[in-house]
Amino acid sequence: MRNTAKITTAVLAAGALTLGLSACGADSSDTDGPLIVAASPVPHAEILTFVKDNLAKKEGLDLQVKEFTDYVTPNTATQDGSVSANYFQNKPYLDDFNKKNGTDIVPVVTVHLEPLGLYSHKVKKADDLKSGATVAIPNDTVNEARALKLLASDGLITLKAGVGNEATPSDITENPKNLKFKELEAAQTPRSLDDVDAAVVNGNYAIESDLKPSKDALVLESPKNNPYGNFLAVKKGNEDDPRVKKLAKLLTSPEVKKFIQDKYAGSVLASF
Repeated sequence: MRNTAKITTAVLAAGALTLGLSACGADSSDTDGPLIVAASPVPHAEILTFVKDNLAKKEGLDLQVKEFTDYVTPNTATQDGSVSANYFQNKPYLDDFNKKNGTDIVPVVTVHLEPLGLYSHKVKKADDLKSGATVAIPNDTVNEARALKLLASDGLITLKAGVGNEATPSDITENPKNLKFKELEAAQTPRSLDDVDAAVVNGNYAIESDLKPSKDALVLESPKNNPYGNFLAVKKGNEDDPRVKKLAKLLTSPEVKKFIQDKYAGSVLASF
C-alpha cells in the first residue's frame, strides 16, 4: 500500500487513470503483447523495475511498469483492462474493494509485507504520548482498522472483542490516554507528522518519506501470521495468462528476495 502532492484521492485517481490510459496504448489483454502492471512507486514499482531490468528478458517477458499514487486507480484500471495486472495491495483491502465496487480482481502470488508503523516527530516512545494526544490514521476501511489494531497491540487502546477489518474509532472500548484520532488519506499520514503528535503510516508511504520502519517506528506491526502481505493481482480469468505466470515466478525468485533484503533492510519483508 504512495505519496506525491496534496490532492484528493478522487482527483488523483482520475488523473492517474487518464495518464494510464493514454500511456498504455497497447491492449493489455493481448497475451502476445507487453504485460502492463500498475504499481505504487515504493516498493512495488522498484521491485518490478528490478525484475524488468534484470530478469524479465531472460524469461521472454516484455514487462511495462505504470506507477500510480493512489489505492483506487490500480484496481479500476485492472478491472477495465487498461492494465494487465497490479501490485500494491493486501487481501483485506482487495476483499473490501471488490465488495464495494462490484469488481472481480483476484490475487496471484504474495510477494512482500510492508509493516505498518506508528511514528512521531514529538516523542521517542509510544508511552510518552500525552493525554489527549492526536494520532493520524488512514481513513480507508481496511487500513484504519489495521492502524487501530496496531495501537491496540501496544496497549494504547482496547478494541471491542471480535472486531474485524471494518473497525473504526467507535469500536474503541478503552482509551487510557484519551487519544484523539485524525482520519486522513493514507498518503497524507506521513505529511501530518509536524501537525499531530503521532501518525500511523503504511510502510510504502513511510519509505517514500525517508522514514525507516525498522528503526524509526515507535510501534511496528509483527510479520508473524500477518494477513497484509502485498501481492500481484489480476482480473479473475487472467490468472493463467502465461505472462502473468512468468512474472509470478520472477517475483518470488531468490534474486528478488535478495533485492528486497539488500535494498530495504527490514523495512520491507519478503513473504516467500
